[in-house]
Amino acid sequence: MVAKSIHDNSPRKTGPFVAVNCAAIPAELTESELFGHEHGAFTGAIAQRIGQFEQANTGTLFLDEIGDMPPGLQAKLLRVLEEREFQRIGGTKTIAIDIRVLTATHRNLTDTAKENDFRPDLYHRLAAFLIKVPSLRDRREDIPILADHFLKRYAAATEKPIRAISANALQLLMQHDFPGNVRELKNAIESAVLSETTDEIKPPSLPLHLIQNGSQAAIGSPTDTEVILPLDEVERRSIVHALKVTDNNIPDAARALGIGRSTLYRKLKQYNLLP
Repeated sequence: MVAKSIHDNSPRKTGPFVAVNCAAIPAELTESELFGHEHGAFTGAIAQRIGQFEQANTGTLFLDEIGDMPPGLQAKLLRVLEEREFQRIGGTKTIAIDIRVLTATHRNLTDTAKENDFRPDLYHRLAAFLIKVPSLRDRREDIPILADHFLKRYAAATEKPIRAISANALQLLMQHDFPGNVRELKNAIESAVLSETTDEIKPPSLPLHLIQNGSQAAIGSPTDTEVILPLDEVERRSIVHALKVTDNNIPDAARALGIGRSTLYRKLKQYNLLP
C-alpha cells in the first residue's frame, strides 16, 4: 500500500505499477519471472516471456520480501540496477529500462548482509532512501480508519447493509496487537462482515482469537497494569468472557456470573453484545 501510494503520487503515476512477491516465486523460476526468457531458452520455454522488469518500464517495480531473493540472483539484480539494462534468458538483445524500483522486507537486511545471506553492495544500492513502516500495534490510532475502510469495501462487495462497527467491537480491535498487521485487520473485518446479520458489526462477529484476547484481558488482575478500567468496562469484559466459556449459552453464562437471565439480557443489550 505504501509502495502504491508512492507510485500514485509520483511523475510515474501514468506508467505501470508491477508488484512481485519474491518469497512466493520458486527459486528456479525467479530469474525468468523478473527478466523474462526467449522461446527455447530452457526445457519448457515454449514461448517468449516478458519479465516483470520489462512490464514495469516507465513505471514502478515493487519487489516485496526482497530479503528472500536467491543469492545467485542478487548479483544480476545489482547489475541491472546499476546499468538499467538486461537481457532475457536465452536472449542476445540488450533491453534498456526506465523504472523506479521499490523494495520491502520484514527482515533486518543489515544483519543479514553481515551474515553473508544478502549482498552488502545490493543492500546499500537499495537503501538509498529508507521508509520504516511501523507495526500496526505501534500506530493504533490507524485501526479505526483502516477498519472503516475495509468495512465499506466488504459490505459493498457482499451487498450487506452494514454501516458501522460497534464501540465494543472497535475496542476489541483497538486492544489487539495484530501480529499480522494490516493484513490481519483486513481479514478480521472481512470475516466479521460475512458473519454479521445486523447493520453494525458486534463483538460476536469478530474472529474468535480477537474475542479470546478480549476475554483474557477481562479476567486479568487489575494490578497487572497501571491502566484503571471503568467498572462498566470490567463488567462488559466479564460478560464477553462468560459467553465465550459457555459457548454463548446465555442461561449458563448468567449462572456463572451470578445474575438472573433477564439481567444478563438487559446488560447484553446495554453493551451491544446481542447477536
